[in-house]
Amino acid sequence: MSDGGLTVLDGTRLRAINPCLPESTTGPIITGAQLIEIAESETSSSLFGFSLPENIKSDALKRINLDAVTELDREQASSKLREYVIAVADELKDDPLIVSVLDGNPLRLFLEDEDDFAMLAENLFTDLDTEDKGKISKSETRNALVHMGVEMGVPPFSEFSHLNDILKKHGAEGDEELGQAQFAELLQRVLQDLADALAEKPIVLIQNVKIINGSKLRKFLANEKQLNDVIDKIFQDTDAGKDGRGGCMERIRGFLEKNGPQLGLPPTEANESVVLLFDQVFSDVNNGKKSDGVLGKDDFGVLVKDILENFAEQLDVNPVFHGLEGKRYMSGTLSRIELKTSAIGEGAALPWGQPQIALLPST
Repeated sequence: MSDGGLTVLDGTRLRAINPCLPESTTGPIITGAQLIEIAESETSSSLFGFSLPENIKSDALKRINLDAVTELDREQASSKLREYVIAVADELKDDPLIVSVLDGNPLRLFLEDEDDFAMLAENLFTDLDTEDKGKISKSETRNALVHMGVEMGVPPFSEFSHLNDILKKHGAEGDEELGQAQFAELLQRVLQDLADALAEKPIVLIQNVKIINGSKLRKFLANEKQLNDVIDKIFQDTDAGKDGRGGCMERIRGFLEKNGPQLGLPPTEANESVVLLFDQVFSDVNNGKKSDGVLGKDDFGVLVKDILENFAEQLDVNPVFHGLEGKRYMSGTLSRIELKTSAIGEGAALPWGQPQIALLPST
């Protein structure tokens, strides 16, 4: 489990398992529908117990050509089961998920440190006491939990209805007013019960963040026709027959900044760190190339490919995390906007407060 941070699911965990048909599966024939149910259960149990998005599951099934009416013997079913798990792993490699695993640990850390909890309760009370009366109603405890949010280990009410039961149990309802000390005592009891409930049954939430890790770009590079089509397009726009190497580099960069996301590059709008990535790649490719002579089409194609391969290498080591709705996680794991990311493997929780992830505005 993660300690309240974010966890990247990129298929690594699934590649390490050896899925088998359950002993409860009897009979010589297994239908596709039965196998799909078994396969989804296997992947779910290996990924914190949550169900993958439907698009990932359906795309994995397309990869292995399996439908609900197919009939398989046990050997065929075992083989298809392994194929399905690998297909899901491949889908996650191409399009990783970022999830928050809420298991109560961050809440326990607050509760175990008296000073931290006192500061938390004081800040929440101050925020909720909008009229500066020194009193808030019991019902504001709900808003306190909303204020804390996923970043501090509290699931949304829409995803964890048991929160309502916990509030009711501790009388955190109604208009009765509480002072700061009374509020802190009530909040402590509520958070303790919430931490216990999450420890027993953790909640996994998929974050609306896309990882750009070079996988899509490598697929593009492996497709010779698509690559040549793009090279032809840039070559025509660039007028490379007249421009020297420096002019070609400038025009290639302009094309990639405008069209890069379609190829698997991160968007550059309003984010200095991605601009720095572009600077680094073009500097690396141009390093030591002092000739500024006119480039023929073949040399121009080699130049474009070198640039894209360099991007793929950089993104593999330092993925860019793109907030699909421009959301910034200001109080938790994603605390600053930087490109200096570490290589992040699946199942590794990203520590709170460390500026490892670049969040980009929505495009």
